[in-house]
Amino acid sequence: MFFYSNMVLIKEITALETYIIRQPILRQGKPPEACAFEGDDLETTHHFGLFENSNLTGIISLFLKTNPIFAENLQAQIRGMAILEAHQKKGFGEALVKHCEDYCVSNQFDLIWFNARATAIGFYKKMRYEINGNPFDIPEIGEHYLMYKKL
Repeated sequence: MFFYSNMVLIKEITALETYIIRQPILRQGKPPEACAFEGDDLETTHHFGLFENSNLTGIISLFLKTNPIFAENLQAQIRGMAILEAHQKKGFGEALVKHCEDYCVSNQFDLIWFNARATAIGFYKKMRYEINGNPFDIPEIGEHYLMYKKL
């Protein structure tokens, strides 16, 4: 458990608990089953929730997954990072990503990578993530970029 401030707490949650935020932010207009990601229930996958005043307002999932584009041995993939709209621009997204980075560093991961929506590129660049390659389209979701950070 990590306290971001006296009113904000980040703790591990279940995959199912992420759906209440994945659906309106990442899978808007799609059924709840569209919120399930392959690997969600693996023992090596971790889901973190950010709670403001005991209310779940942000989520992030961390998968043990190697991308062959990168040479690093121990890699983690971030997926499903989302903050409820009314709570965006408060630093919560940054706190969740930093929480994942700290987790990865303490567990000797070498690299974090993910597919970022085009609209989120600026956010991740501010956190020193880099783009690898050209944009690509994920059907029904939109344009994405492969981003990474060596730890």
